[in-house]
Amino acid sequence: MAKRDYYEILGVGKDADASEIKKAYRKMALKYHPDKNQGDTAAEEKFKEAAEAYEVLSDDNKKQRYDRFGHQGMGGAGAGGFGGGGMSMEDIFSQFGDVFGGHSNPFEQFFGGGAGGGRTSQRGSARRGSNLRIKVSLTLKEIAEGVEKKIKVNKQKSCDTCNGSGAENASSFSSCDMCRGSGYVRKVANTILGQMQTTSTCPKCNGEGQTISSKCKTCHGSGIQRGEEVISIHIPAGVEEGMQLSVSGKGNAGERGGHAGDLLIVIEEEPHEHLIRDGNNLIYELFVSFLDVSLGTKTDVPLIDGKAKIKLEPGTQSGKILRLKGKGLPPLNGLGKGDLLVNVNVWTPQNLSSEERDTLEKLKESENFKPNPRKGDKGFFDRMKEYFN
Repeated sequence: MAKRDYYEILGVGKDADASEIKKAYRKMALKYHPDKNQGDTAAEEKFKEAAEAYEVLSDDNKKQRYDRFGHQGMGGAGAGGFGGGGMSMEDIFSQFGDVFGGHSNPFEQFFGGGAGGGRTSQRGSARRGSNLRIKVSLTLKEIAEGVEKKIKVNKQKSCDTCNGSGAENASSFSSCDMCRGSGYVRKVANTILGQMQTTSTCPKCNGEGQTISSKCKTCHGSGIQRGEEVISIHIPAGVEEGMQLSVSGKGNAGERGGHAGDLLIVIEEEPHEHLIRDGNNLIYELFVSFLDVSLGTKTDVPLIDGKAKIKLEPGTQSGKILRLKGKGLPPLNGLGKGDLLVNVNVWTPQNLSSEERDTLEKLKESENFKPNPRKGDKGFFDRMKEYFN
């Protein structure tokens, strides 16, 4: 596919000066920056395309060659020999970070960046802290209502002595003499088409632009130390076993001011004494005597918080499911509640006295004590179908 005109990409005319070209590129880079368009491959290509155009038009020699010969004059290799759109994000950020005022990520500068704050290296090379994963056990009541919990976490945190800088004091910092504080080094090679420039991370300061003469004696220059931190977390109502929640910036601290990782919270449910969870519904197995279901009775069933009284009509059959609307759990970030399903189980006595046996033998001959399914009575499969619907 034919390359687009570099002036067209940046939306400037051929008579645009260096200031206009830089301003146009900055506008395009902010619009299509990957942090603003995560997962959008089309935006990523436009971001790289704009960088390629700027790399050529911001260099007087390359601009003159492009104006005279077009893309053929660039030796078939778009921006600075990167292969036309083949520039990596690291190349772009390291080479053109000054366009954003020394920030490899302009959204940190304008919108405050992510959690974890602290001293940020000039080229964004500070290592991000790793994520932490912990398990949090919740009761059914906590799941039903949501809960605020304070958790003590053993983690890598910012060094208390140097506030995460890694230096013994402020005077310990000095500008890197290899890259002169830019965080990257440039190499220029003479080719048949003129001078070609490549950029790489400074090997002496690892892209930070600064070196430390006296390291902090507590963290030995890393800016982090092992310690405990009490973290307050909000767990919404309706979470489920195995669900994972993320708290941004509460994981391990990054080295020398790098952003902290995230705290990943894995939910565990504590078994309830009486209730079984099934999605947003709760199930209670109610055991009643043969006489209770024969004569009818009232009985209490447990709820998450308290009790509810239900009535069993005379002749209630074992396996009948009673539904108490809205007595279950709320959906996560949703409205309403599930139900409490009471499964009636008729308890058959096992150790009868001779007198009790004689009484039952007499009742056995009665027509009322003989199985007599009526039309409309629900069997097992009908009850299961009704339950799942």
